[in-house]
Amino acid sequence: MTLILTNDDGIDAPGIQALRDALADQPTWVVAPDQHLSGCSHQMNRGGPIAIQPRDDRAFAIGGTPADCTRVALGHLCPEATWVLSGINAGGNMGADLYVSGTVAAVREAALLRVPGIAISHYIRNRQPIDWGKARQLATKVIRTLMAEPLSPGCFWNVNLPHLQTHDPEPEMVFCPPCTQPLPTEFKVEDNQFHYTGQYGNRRHDPDSDVAVCFGGNIAVTKICLW
Repeated sequence: MTLILTNDDGIDAPGIQALRDALADQPTWVVAPDQHLSGCSHQMNRGGPIAIQPRDDRAFAIGGTPADCTRVALGHLCPEATWVLSGINAGGNMGADLYVSGTVAAVREAALLRVPGIAISHYIRNRQPIDWGKARQLATKVIRTLMAEPLSPGCFWNVNLPHLQTHDPEPEMVFCPPCTQPLPTEFKVEDNQFHYTGQYGNRRHDPDSDVAVCFGGNIAVTKICLW
């Protein structure tokens, strides 16, 4: 296998390094944005030049979005790639997040190009720091499992790792549907400025959905199919 690694937090983010470490035994190419682009969804360059800055023989900082990175990687830098992996994102991407996440858009673009992919995100509980070593261990387990699962063309995996506490039990992988509830929309208006005030950790969620699974301390795994 040859793997492309990307993200929306930027090529220097700790999450993509954790992902690279998790796949140290596999041939990987890092093709990621040259800046932080969280929440950019499936935005793409529509005709202008896209800068390609080599970092090493198989790592490139791209002057474009995560979806751009997937196109540049599969179309130019590594057309022989067999998987696209995106993450590990600092923050959850569950339910309604699927539509705004650049992390997810990178593998959605891969699915459109008929290349399988896995988006991996890490829920952040109460703004606590992420243990990237633990995230790497969980990601290794998840990737090995999912790469052995059948995946039809046009489909990809969306994974959300829980934010574990020191004495929490080892999480299980739970295959589940995406949540259908909206993100928090509470707000306040001050001085003609609109501010969201809702808390991500208090979002409404369907029972047994990816949000419920991840908030409950387990690894939420959802198969997303575009057709």
